Amino acid sequence: MPKKGNRKRLKFKAGDVCSESVTVADYADADPAVVKSGRVKKAVANALEKEVKLLCGLEASHGAVDEVLSSAENAKADAVHSSIDLDPEENDINESKVPHKKKNKRRKESSESSDGNEYPVDIWYMISSYIRPEDVCKFALICRDAWTVTCTAAFWTRLYRRHYRIDVHLPFHLQPDFIDKMRCLRARVIRSLFHLYEPFDLRVSKIPSLPESTPTTLHNSKCVLFWVRKVPGTRPEALWEFNFKLLKQQGHSKNRCTKSLHLPRQYEEVHTNPDSDCYMLQVTTLNFILTPVVMGMTLTLFTINVSTDMCHHRVRLLFQDSPLQRGKKIDQGGIQVLLDPVQSVKVMNWWHPQYPFSPYT
Repeated sequence: MPKKGNRKRLKFKAGDVCSESVTVADYADADPAVVKSGRVKKAVANALEKEVKLLCGLEASHGAVDEVLSSAENAKADAVHSSIDLDPEENDINESKVPHKKKNKRRKESSESSDGNEYPVDIWYMISSYIRPEDVCKFALICRDAWTVTCTAAFWTRLYRRHYRIDVHLPFHLQPDFIDKMRCLRARVIRSLFHLYEPFDLRVSKIPSLPESTPTTLHNSKCVLFWVRKVPGTRPEALWEFNFKLLKQQGHSKNRCTKSLHLPRQYEEVHTNPDSDCYMLQVTTLNFILTPVVMGMTLTLFTINVSTDMCHHRVRLLFQDSPLQRGKKIDQGGIQVLLDPVQSVKVMNWWHPQYPFSPYT
């Protein structure tokens, strides 16, 4: 059998091809000894296709052949000039054709992405007067100027005054006199909205006294504060409330974004919030339970199970000296806090109305 490399191929140049140089023998009647595949070169097919389109344009226009050919040459010249304008380095013979196509594609995408209108910051500031509290995040994601408006103290002050109602009881540190202070302004306004704004108030009221499943947000959180207090209840005996203030420790992410928006320096105090990464775990029990000191330790295990009397719940907390590494098993050598029987369990974010007031905010 002859080797594949010894087969003869028909060689055509795209510039020299016309309808007269291509015969029927190049197709169905081609000699298998010359072209075994029976197919015409791609360059020849493209040249024929261009010539057919040119003739079709001639018949449709009923014009002279010279006019059609001149228009085709002008279009070709315009395409060459446009390609030179897009990529002036294309004449370099040492560069391949593929990188040029990628460069042109990138420049085309960048030009398309730059399309649009840019409005003054004052326009976004006026639009922000009609933004609902739950849509502040969506509004800030529109563009950089919209985000800048949400960083200003005027935006949060106006949001507070728009929803303020004199008939709603507010804590002392959320009264209008404290809203004029720049430090922690954003945190105070958000906390006030959970008292003043009805959708936020309903969201908090629907939280059950006992979660349906054990929360996982407190895993590897550091206990920064712990206290117990006696509270009145519906029973003749008083209830006991165990409060754990936990700080969520941020892990090191490999895919952390290097580019991020930085707050304007004059509004850094507005966004200051010492409790931004804190949670409050509040467990209410029927009896007083002696618990060890766990401040400064890390919560590695948190479970809610049924109590031994089958009428209440039991909470088990395990604290260790260091955070638990991902993929490792829990070491039972830490300090265990067992609360039983339990009436309610609440995990509160810093904006919750029952979250304890901090003098720093």
